[in-house]
Amino acid sequence: MTNTIFLFSLPGGGELIVILFVVLLLFGGKKIPELMRGLGKGIREFNNARNAVESEIKEGMREVDRKKIEEKKEADTAE
Repeated sequence: MTNTIFLFSLPGGGELIVILFVVLLLFGGKKIPELMRGLGKGIREFNNARNAVESEIKEGMREVDRKKIEEKKEADTAE
């Protein structure tokens, strides 16, 4: 079972150094700040979209709860 889990583990210290070295070789020192800005914008947009979807779901749940309460009140007053 541990043989299949290694595909999903996070990289360690040595692996991170190799990854950073490869990124430095591929993009060069001048392009890295631009790359990080783009990455930051992407993460920010993702979080904004996630928050928007989350708030829509919560609002929909509140609306369903309100409808249930109104229906219960109407049923109680009809009796």
